[in-house]
Amino acid sequence: MNSRLGQKLYLRIWAAIVLAVAVLTLVVGWLWQLALDRERQQNESRLAEREIILRDAAGEVVGQAPARAVRVPGEGWEFQVIMRDGQTLYVQLPRPPRPAGAPPSSRRTQAWLQSPPGFAWTLGLVGLAVALGAYPIVRRLTKRLEGLQKGVERWGDGDLSTRLPVQGHDEVAFLAERFNASAERVQSLLLSHKTLLANASHELRSPLARIRMGLELLGRDPSTAVQRAEISRSIEELDQLIDEILLASRLDMRDANDASAVGPTEEIDLVGLAAEECARTGADLEIASGATPVLVQGHARLLRRLVRNLLENARRYGTPAEPLPEGQAAVSLGIQVEPPAGAGVAHAVLTVDDHGPGVPPALRSRIFEPFYRLPGASEREGGVGLGLSLVRSIAQRHGGSVRCEAAASGGARFVVTLPLT
Repeated sequence: MNSRLGQKLYLRIWAAIVLAVAVLTLVVGWLWQLALDRERQQNESRLAEREIILRDAAGEVVGQAPARAVRVPGEGWEFQVIMRDGQTLYVQLPRPPRPAGAPPSSRRTQAWLQSPPGFAWTLGLVGLAVALGAYPIVRRLTKRLEGLQKGVERWGDGDLSTRLPVQGHDEVAFLAERFNASAERVQSLLLSHKTLLANASHELRSPLARIRMGLELLGRDPSTAVQRAEISRSIEELDQLIDEILLASRLDMRDANDASAVGPTEEIDLVGLAAEECARTGADLEIASGATPVLVQGHARLLRRLVRNLLENARRYGTPAEPLPEGQAAVSLGIQVEPPAGAGVAHAVLTVDDHGPGVPPALRSRIFEPFYRLPGASEREGGVGLGLSLVRSIAQRHGGSVRCEAAASGGARFVVTLPLT
């Protein structure tokens, strides 16, 4: 899941709402201030156009002056009038009395709210209230979308049993429902395909056994020795293909991840297992100092197949162009222990080197795909194109990984990393 704020959908929606409220607040405040300024100017102009006239008891005008009002804080408006005898009088219009029952501070509060600072605070509080009220609504909507995203990611990573919760009756619920239906259909199709492939591969063993028996009954005629050898090689290749297809189908089925599919796990000495396989193929075994024993938790049969496939692949495609010095094997297998990084666990690193032409960098990831062969690889060299695919599946089943890189000898190097117990 994305962790940066800019990548969070609910934060983007919420920020858009807050920004819209802020812009609306500024626009309304600006218009309100314009209205207040215009009203104040109109009041002042009306007052400036009028005059104040003072008369005595006989009705004679004793003083006359333009209405120039001055606001006295807390007391009201005050007008200055010059009498005809030269005296100056100040006429004051007091503030209207407070309504009955109104609190003493109501007038001050009203005046403060009508002032620019008070109005700005009011708009700010309104905007804050809208932002706080919109956050839970936006978060609830986008949280369902995040759940949908996590489910799709798990399904894309290979967990075909992933299903999404259906909540409500809106578009998000409809999308989750349609995803569940599609995932169910895809899982059913893949399961039926794998079951059919496994059953067909298993049924092929019977005709292969009959062909092998018929070949043995043909006798040992020297004139047909070459044909018999070719037929025998083809039978062995088909038998190997069937065996690897059956194993690959069991490893691919996520529902068969229990012990009944590939057997129970146990603690395995990787050094002993590699020594047995190196002795069988004639490869050199190089063990780093202090790397004995190397114990991993897993399935002995699968780990043996992993090591055997790597050695067979190196022996088949890693033949050097020129003869090697006497006593040097064409294939070498090395084992070392990688210390843990931080609070992690230590890992066993198994490397297989050959002296062949190597693998081009652009194809080092594709060689782990099922039935993929490098350009120019001959079928006469053997192999069915599933060996390295099985290596990757077995390594991932044990919580490890495998990669291909260039060896110091100029050939290919396959590096398998497995967590130690």
